[in-house]
Amino acid sequence: MRLGAWLKGRGLRAADFPPGTPLNAFFLWNEARGRRDRRYLIARDIYRLLTALGESERAREICASHLAVRPVILRRFGNRLLVSREGIEAAGRPLERGDRIATSRRLVDRLLAGIGARDRALHAALFAAFEELALEVDLAALARPRPRLIDAAPSPRPRRILVIRLSAFGDFVQSLGPFEAIRRHHAADSVTLLTTAPFADFARELGLFDEVLIDRRPKAFDLKGLLVLRRTLKGGRFDRVYDLQTSQRSSAYRRLWGVRDQPQWSGIAWGSSHPHANLERDGQHTLEKQAEQLLMAGIYPTPLPRLPALARALPPALQGRDFVLLVPGSSPHRPAKRWPAERFGKVAQALFAAGYLPVVVGAAGEEPLAAAIRPFCPQALDLVGRTDLPLLGTLARCARLTIANDTGAAHLAAAAGGPLVVLFSADSDPARCAPRGSAVRILAVPDLTDLDADRVLGEAMAMLAPSAMSATNSAAEGVTARGLEA
Repeated sequence: MRLGAWLKGRGLRAADFPPGTPLNAFFLWNEARGRRDRRYLIARDIYRLLTALGESERAREICASHLAVRPVILRRFGNRLLVSREGIEAAGRPLERGDRIATSRRLVDRLLAGIGARDRALHAALFAAFEELALEVDLAALARPRPRLIDAAPSPRPRRILVIRLSAFGDFVQSLGPFEAIRRHHAADSVTLLTTAPFADFARELGLFDEVLIDRRPKAFDLKGLLVLRRTLKGGRFDRVYDLQTSQRSSAYRRLWGVRDQPQWSGIAWGSSHPHANLERDGQHTLEKQAEQLLMAGIYPTPLPRLPALARALPPALQGRDFVLLVPGSSPHRPAKRWPAERFGKVAQALFAAGYLPVVVGAAGEEPLAAAIRPFCPQALDLVGRTDLPLLGTLARCARLTIANDTGAAHLAAAAGGPLVVLFSADSDPARCAPRGSAVRILAVPDLTDLDADRVLGEAMAMLAPSAMSATNSAAEGVTARGLEA
């Protein structure tokens, strides 16, 4: 029979991490819940054990031994730990399983380094350490009230990864950075995207996925459609899912696997193995939300969205021309997001007089917007309804400037790296959804009908100035190199 002793170390709480940091959010999320994440419970165990033993080097070794060799904690009860005297004594002896103990030491060191730190990289390092340890031991067993050390199930190589991003276009484009980060992290694995039909061909051309599956979005009572989707998902034999859609629909897909064969899940679905544990996630910018979700799943950093060069040539009419892209459309269901097309026409007229060819783009059905611009600038090139997504990206990359409403094309222009002026009304909040980049300027007013053409033209000409173009190009290179989390 092992003799035990009760210890009471210091508890680790959200307040031990600076507000707004990932670990602060992670601890707040767990403190508000009855069912807590296994990593949270293990981190608290380690810190309580460490502080109870004096935070010495030997105390760190005992914590590492608990994670890798034999549980030192026999039982967790409130703020107290029942520990094994034998286990504590054995932690000072030579240890086997060198790789596992080294991983455990890193986890302990990274936990301590994250306390009080604002550097997101230090927070990311702790989540990455948990991912490393999870390859060796079953974290759920270690997080039980009576911790047990059980070897992790062998991880298949290569692993099969599923990414879910269904719609809409702007949201899809904002996931280009997360797509890139997931591909980099899972370079040796097979990565599949589940998306909707309008984005499937575009996704294939990105070069980031081994396979692209199409979600037909079956209705709740479409049993045949749901069965087809279930067979598709289960047939993929996925080991982990990154749900970047994080909607009620995509979260519900987790249940299609059944209880026994569910893959690991990064998202907000109930029971996720890697939840985005932030109570304030709904107020975060989409890019920050996705980056933090991946950070908590062990992926860091996440770059800003970057559109790779795609195999599309410019239309002959634009070869050798300085042109400006105009995007007068947006969601037809949200007319308050549209700046009056006639004012786009006035800007087009002034741009043409300054030596730039205006090019009007938009989705099929937005032809009346181009027609409203034509009386002001008959020379403008009308490509509404005549560009696929790769060509639209090529146009944005080659344009001297894009002027757009808050719509998917604005995000694509930012991802393509071209200068962008984007117009916002009170109908959407740029703090939560605006395109990001050093070559992006936001014009936000409560009502777009109050935004005059001269103000937009002034911003456009400032962006087109040679000195401004040189500065934004240099800054854009820096943003690409540093990534979103810099």
